Amino acid sequence: MTATLLSACPSLRQAFESSSYDADSLLEALGDDAHAALMRSEPVPVRRESQDRGRLGVLIRLFLLVDDIEEFDAAEALSPLSLDDAVATGIVERVEPDRVRALLDIRPLDAGYGTRWILSDLDGSMRRTPTATDHVLGVGQASLSLLRGTPTTQVGDVLDVGTGCGVQAIHAAQYAHTVTGTDISERAMLLAEATCALNGMNIELLRGSWFEPVEGRTFDRIVANPPFVVGRGTIEHSYRDSGIDLDGASRLMIEQAPNYLKLGGTAVILASWIHVSGEDWRARVASWIPDHGVDAWIVQRDVADPALYVGTWLRDGGVDQRDVAGGVLAESWLEHFAEAEVEGIGFGFVYLRKTDLPSDVLAEDLHHAFEDPLGDEAIAYFDRVAWLRENDLAGAVFRLDPATALERVYLPGEDGWNEEVVRVYRGNGPNWQHEIDELGARLLAGMRPNGLALRELVALLASANDLDETDLLVGSVKLITGLFRHGLLAPEGGED
Repeated sequence: MTATLLSACPSLRQAFESSSYDADSLLEALGDDAHAALMRSEPVPVRRESQDRGRLGVLIRLFLLVDDIEEFDAAEALSPLSLDDAVATGIVERVEPDRVRALLDIRPLDAGYGTRWILSDLDGSMRRTPTATDHVLGVGQASLSLLRGTPTTQVGDVLDVGTGCGVQAIHAAQYAHTVTGTDISERAMLLAEATCALNGMNIELLRGSWFEPVEGRTFDRIVANPPFVVGRGTIEHSYRDSGIDLDGASRLMIEQAPNYLKLGGTAVILASWIHVSGEDWRARVASWIPDHGVDAWIVQRDVADPALYVGTWLRDGGVDQRDVAGGVLAESWLEHFAEAEVEGIGFGFVYLRKTDLPSDVLAEDLHHAFEDPLGDEAIAYFDRVAWLRENDLAGAVFRLDPATALERVYLPGEDGWNEEVVRVYRGNGPNWQHEIDELGARLLAGMRPNGLALRELVALLASANDLDETDLLVGSVKLITGLFRHGLLAPEGGED
């Protein structure tokens, strides 16, 4: 199948280009509302908007809605690929009477470098079809999150672990000289190869488990959307289940990734971890980082309770726990969590940088919404960590970032407004917020280009408020370290 599918890709690409089956045209044809409905797997608004869109509309209904399409319309939209060849290569199948239906999901994606076409197994939510054990996911919320969370600074070589249909590898090809993708699934390898062929890209694809296919090699960057679902150590679906108990798959990735990074190289990993009764989740994940040689920034984006988590992934696999079999599976999964004292399941990004120094590890929550991509922020974060290692913070002159604002919150009281909260927040990037006290606000107010060093500002503040200078400096260094790590201020002479 693969050879014939690959040979069909040039003609299929011509069909897409001549019909303007690209990301911009798709959005223009559907409009914002119907496009949002498509992302929610709601076909009716999409079907209505695509009806009068000619060949583009046919391709939308064929590959994105999995509608049954009249043979004549499908043949016209797929030309110069003949309908017989499309059937023979497994792209579509004939259904009665005189209609065809897609067997593959092929959708345009623009992740910042123009349209790329991603080829995967069908999204079962559109026709409510069972999810096969070796199902290969396409463009989903997790892959889109990783795209936005991946640094795009130029590098030499990238490793995509668990490449699936090749979404991350195709993206990496735009900022890396060479890209290698690995996956244990034979079907994933087939579809990733077809995705590369459809986009005319040369990406090394190696089949094998985790890092085994690249043993002995190192890379400038590693990206990974592995099967991180926290489960019972079984495999129902290869795209989500690792066969490793609970959060062991995430632990494996985080522990092993540094061994395959070059000095100064970075990794970004989508991961999940359990929240255990009486245990700090941050300490749990931080324990997976070695004491030497790895800087880590662990960002928790969400936490789900066990019932919500199990229900979400059962629906994802096409299982209804209202059915007897589905109920048994849900009960087994939840009982396993109860035995392990799991109170919640966290999800987020793990950023790693390979160093030859003692490790620096920060694990924190980032639950609020933000617009800017997080990936390049991670590079800036590691640069700030390096600066802290190499410089005397107390002796440095700092300036506030132009996007940093001071906010005071007042609530009504018996004698008027009472100030309840003073905070500074960053108006770009991850939109970090830090609550401070009045002394902290005064300290920040004194920071300006070509101004006084932190130690000197603290001395003035201590004198004006009759405070112990040593104690105030200790507290100020702690405050400024946190604000600096989050980019709310910068050292004089450094970049904004």
